Amino acid sequence: MTDENLYQLAERVGTALKAKGMMMVTAESCTGGWIAQAVTAVPGSSEWFERGFVVYTYISKREMLGVKPETLETHGAVSEETVREMTAGALARSHAQVAVSVSGTAGPSGGTLEKPVGTVCFGWGATGDAVQTAVKTFDGDREAVRRQAVVFALERVLAVVEA
Repeated sequence: MTDENLYQLAERVGTALKAKGMMMVTAESCTGGWIAQAVTAVPGSSEWFERGFVVYTYISKREMLGVKPETLETHGAVSEETVREMTAGALARSHAQVAVSVSGTAGPSGGTLEKPVGTVCFGWGATGDAVQTAVKTFDGDREAVRRQAVVFALERVLAVVEA
């Protein structure tokens, strides 16, 4: 996806959120704030983007989002269990009604047999609804994996808002 296409997707997310009077929050690990950057590139995004958490370490996931130590110890940062708690924590620690979280292994190193480079876990949901999760495996180098993760995350937000 080109930068222009990514901008257009972020713009669509903003239009949908604004139409419903909703705000979004992000909880990002492997994307390092790229989702927040994509949405704040859209003028007027302060009307629908509430805040973003960049939580790269176990400590930050625990302190900022309330991810349980046992979740991280048992399942690791790259897990549906962790992104579920990241999403719930982002909603609880913000004034937003929609949240998306991302944690993965973008590479070039850090992969395992169970979770190879390119594995990214996502959580998303709205206040009062169950958090949904997914695991995707993306191809390409570090930037390609991260870009694909940003796109998938924004697509999930759009689906929640338009539901």
